[in-house]
Amino acid sequence: MKRRSMAALVAPVAALALILSACGSGSSGGNSGLQDAGSNGVKTSDINAMPVDQLKDGGNLQWAVDQLPDNWNYNEIDGTVLDGASMFGAIFPYPFPQNADASVGLNKAYLTSAEVISTDPQVIEYKINPQAKWSNGRQFSWEDFAAQAKAVSGKDAAYQISGATGYEDIAKVEKGTDDLDVKVTFAKKFAEWKALFSPLYPKELNSDPNTFNKGWAATPAITAGPFKVKTIDQTAKTVVLERDPSWWGDKPKLDTVTYKVVDRSAQPDAFANGQIDYYAINNDINTFKRAQADANAVVRQSTYPDYSHITFNGAQGSILADKDLRLAIIKGIDTVGISKSILGQMQKDTTPLGNHLFLKGSQYYADNSGDNKFNTDAAKSALDQLGWKQSGDFRAQDGKQLKLRLVIPSGTPISQQTSQILQSQLKAIGVNLDIQAVPTTEFFKNFVNVGNFDITYFRWISNSFPIGGSKAIYYLDPKNVGQNYGRIGDDKLNQLLDTAAQELDDTKRAADINAADKEIWALGHQLPIFQSPGAFVARKTVANLGSPGYANTPYDYTKMGFVK
Repeated sequence: MKRRSMAALVAPVAALALILSACGSGSSGGNSGLQDAGSNGVKTSDINAMPVDQLKDGGNLQWAVDQLPDNWNYNEIDGTVLDGASMFGAIFPYPFPQNADASVGLNKAYLTSAEVISTDPQVIEYKINPQAKWSNGRQFSWEDFAAQAKAVSGKDAAYQISGATGYEDIAKVEKGTDDLDVKVTFAKKFAEWKALFSPLYPKELNSDPNTFNKGWAATPAITAGPFKVKTIDQTAKTVVLERDPSWWGDKPKLDTVTYKVVDRSAQPDAFANGQIDYYAINNDINTFKRAQADANAVVRQSTYPDYSHITFNGAQGSILADKDLRLAIIKGIDTVGISKSILGQMQKDTTPLGNHLFLKGSQYYADNSGDNKFNTDAAKSALDQLGWKQSGDFRAQDGKQLKLRLVIPSGTPISQQTSQILQSQLKAIGVNLDIQAVPTTEFFKNFVNVGNFDITYFRWISNSFPIGGSKAIYYLDPKNVGQNYGRIGDDKLNQLLDTAAQELDDTKRAADINAADKEIWALGHQLPIFQSPGAFVARKTVANLGSPGYANTPYDYTKMGFVK
């Protein structure tokens, strides 16, 4: 499944494992194949871009998803699932939309300007568009910013936040010349300040912990975007959004967008039968081949910030609380072997993914894995030194077998296949891997988010802000788990992340980020497996939607539609 960042977005890894299944030359938007992730042949975006005057007025876009949102509050710990976040851009304000090339824009439907007016202390002034109103009729105000900054600051543990990055550095939020003028003063410099308040929520959501945590779990009470919620059907597993007549910005072309939960194995048939118009290939070679053979489909590929990884549970009392044991396990996992087994000849790049914070294709990417590369002999030696001695097929210590529980989402064949490869690799070093498949809709909420696993794997969907999007994953705060689901970290890593967050020079900040990544490797925090090539299937008549690059936070719903 998929998870995303400022909190990071997440998805089941099976999806990622599948997307990487295909390589070749698909950057043209045709069906001839896919390029290696991060290579020069991949487009920044591939969305069948067209002027909106060439699109039909109206229509219903049918979008396949893995699940409906666990919470419509993106800042709550259950709210960061990718499928939900994909919907949020249609109904919530994103003042700072990401562009396909990872640059960041300004949506003037929400803010007429946002500028640094002081550097010491750092002060940002936001000027709200006077037309901007919430669906309850109330005009946007500085109080919306103040309430969100307070709720997500991490200072009140009753708020179950997905991450406090940036908000924790805010000293105060003040009214400027009027209610539409917002001044935010930082106690510590925060370079990625445009990562904050996107999405922006109304003060009503952030007013108290109970409303923040549970009030929007089933449905959003207040919206402000080009679309609004028409229906949420938990039985049929669908969400329908419709044009909001109160929207003051560019009018959308579509009448409605319908999200449908469709099993991945059933998506090609659903597409062929006209039941969906858009879905992710999810690294499945069979899905890719089906799309190639469908005359109404086109495979689209871009530099999409998406990679799969293994998360280890290092919480106190867990078997993997021992850092050295985690590092030994990492040496026993052949990530290149996994990629080759899943993807076959469709992946030409056989180098491991060696960075948690910069992906291949970034000018700042570096392989920081050091000695933490696949080495069976080194893994066995490390386990021996730790006192885990071979006893039959598996190792044991003080009569306890070295057994790990791998939790995966059910209904994802590649997830099962990958877990079996891991099981075989770890058996070779004497580790017994017990595979537990759980319902996809419960995978994050009831297992990953609460640390109910020894190891697990899923996809991180990154964004334009390597610190804003990832700090909550690797920062260890006993009072706020955030997205550090493995509860792993130390003061050194915390300090490195804080230093990077405060550095305003881009080159120096990149160096600080890579220094933090080296410490992430040293702690055995997580193990990257491989990077997605970012392949999606769209109906040929669909325009301004496909593989968006970084422009998925949010998607531009005002431009999506069907060609005339």
